[in-house]
Amino acid sequence: MSSTTRAMEPEDVTRLVAERLNAGDAAGAAALYEPDAVLAYPVDEPVIGRGSIQAVYQALVDAGVRFGVETAVPTVRFENLALTSTHSADGTGVRVQVLRRQPDGSWRRVIDRPEVPEPS
Repeated sequence: MSSTTRAMEPEDVTRLVAERLNAGDAAGAAALYEPDAVLAYPVDEPVIGRGSIQAVYQALVDAGVRFGVETAVPTVRFENLALTSTHSADGTGVRVQVLRRQPDGSWRRVIDRPEVPEPS
């Protein structure tokens, strides 16, 4: 799996993020976000920007957190925006993301509230 694979549908982003993180590729996962995206993890300490998102993901990878593909809730689209979400497999709630279509037709996250379990 290549970290240059583009998400051509909004629903592809969640799967690609999980695949890249499970492969230890925090930079590849962060590449699926817009440059100034917001990651609300933990929810009360959001980070802004791809570099900060990569750092959060690297810490999760280093802690051995594994990511599964979860059941998707139907995507809501409006023009070049999409709202995606999944039911969490770990019972923490619903994960929610806002994505924007890029000029090349691919999709990237703008706002992400993953609610992943914190590493111990």
